[in-house]
Amino acid sequence: MPTVIQTHISRIQMAVQQVFAQLDAWFQAPAEVCHFRPASGGWTIDEILEHTALTNHFLLVLIEKGAAKALRNAGGLHLQEELATYSFKQTKLDEVGLHQYFPWMRPNHMEPTGTKPSAEVQTQLHQQRKQCEQVLARLPNGEGVFYRTTMSVNELGKLDVYEYVYFLAKHAERHLMQIAKTAAEYHHQATQPT
Repeated sequence: MPTVIQTHISRIQMAVQQVFAQLDAWFQAPAEVCHFRPASGGWTIDEILEHTALTNHFLLVLIEKGAAKALRNAGGLHLQEELATYSFKQTKLDEVGLHQYFPWMRPNHMEPTGTKPSAEVQTQLHQQRKQCEQVLARLPNGEGVFYRTTMSVNELGKLDVYEYVYFLAKHAERHLMQIAKTAAEYHHQATQPT
C-alpha cells in the first residue's frame, strides 16, 4: 500500500502528465484559432502557450534548486518524523488552477512577446514535462519536503518541492481554461452571420 507521500507524488505526476498533454493538443489547432485575439484585448492562444512555457522556465529554476537542496538536507534529517506531520496544501493549490479565481499580478518578464515560433514553444513544453518528471523521480520517498520556498501567489506561503511542481501544473491548468474561453469566443464569432 502506498504511503501518504507516495499518493501525493502520484497525484502530482498525473497532474503534470494531463496538463502537458492538454497543452500539447493546442499546437494542432488551426492557425486562425491560435492567432485570434479576444475582444477584451487579451492574449491569443499562441501567446498563452508562450507565457505558460516562460513561467514554467522560471518555476523550474526554483524547483531544480529546491530539489538539490532538499536532497542535501535529507541526509541529516529524519524523513519518517517529517512525513508524520506532513500536510500538502491541496485546496489552496487547486485554486491556482482556476482562471480569474483571484487577482494575479504577473511579473513583466513573464509577458509573452508573440514572436517565439510555435514549434519552439512546443519543444520547450515537452522538455519541461520531462524535467518535472525527472525532479519527482529524484525525490521518490518524500525527500522533497526538506526544502521550502516562499510563494506569494494566493497567499500560499512556503511550498515544498512537490507543492511547487503541483503549482506549476495548476498554473498551466489555469491557462488551459483561458485558452478554452478564447477558442470558444473565436468559434462563437466565426458562426455569427456577417
